[in-house]
Amino acid sequence: MLGSDLAAQFRYRHDVVGMDLGDIDITRADECQRAVQETRPQLVINAAAYTNVDGCETAQEECFAANAEAVKNIAEACRGKNITLIHFSTDYVFDGTGIRPYIEEDACNPINVYGASKLAGENYLRTITDNYILIRTAWLYGAKGKNFVQAILERARTTGKLTVVDDQIGSPTCSRDLAAATELLVDKNVRGVFHVTNRGTCSWYEFAKKILKEARLDTVEITPIKTAELQRAALRPAYSVLGMQKFMTATGKTMQPWQLAFSDYYQWITSRTCCSESSYLNK
Repeated sequence: MLGSDLAAQFRYRHDVVGMDLGDIDITRADECQRAVQETRPQLVINAAAYTNVDGCETAQEECFAANAEAVKNIAEACRGKNITLIHFSTDYVFDGTGIRPYIEEDACNPINVYGASKLAGENYLRTITDNYILIRTAWLYGAKGKNFVQAILERARTTGKLTVVDDQIGSPTCSRDLAAATELLVDKNVRGVFHVTNRGTCSWYEFAKKILKEARLDTVEITPIKTAELQRAALRPAYSVLGMQKFMTATGKTMQPWQLAFSDYYQWITSRTCCSESSYLNK
């Protein structure tokens, strides 16, 4: 999902070499070393992750291999070669007990295996290199891959009714917007940790209502429920909003509000005629 949008965003001004599962196994150190030696990049972007949050609870070995050990492998392959490494992490490194947006310096305290694995990846990155941009994002959706938007639309059209939690608060983020913001951070030649999401907050229930409205599925019955009623394998943060003052200070830009970002996204996926040079960042 994110990798395809990053490739599309960067290819206009950069020579991009994209690698997917069939091209490289990032959980193997030798394959990461080989990839770096063969391509000799100036910049490496790791958009890969094991993102099945509930699945991580039982597949802990695979989860940590993809979200932590792989980051170690990539960072070590880049170390000492003047290669900038961009890595993506998550709002789930926080426990969700906060009452204000989390800033980059706030203490991490993941409450599920997925968050713990992503934090372990962050720690490997910080330990091995200082030539990195670590981007934490949240509630990501896009045209490819499994995500909340796809799930809501499929269930709405199949069943005609939905139940969605209304006690988890975050910021839905379009992968196209995140890709554009990533290139902007590269252009600004920054280093360190940055929080990047679309602006504004909502519950999953409010996000689902917006999805149905854009898709003109107003007749679908949608009922708010509490997280405890779902009995999911993994705990979720109740509040995982990320503060973006650092991003705004570094770039002089703000991200689109999540409502506008989703409207733009939905129009694009239904028409497939989105202008390639459009900026998804507001001045």
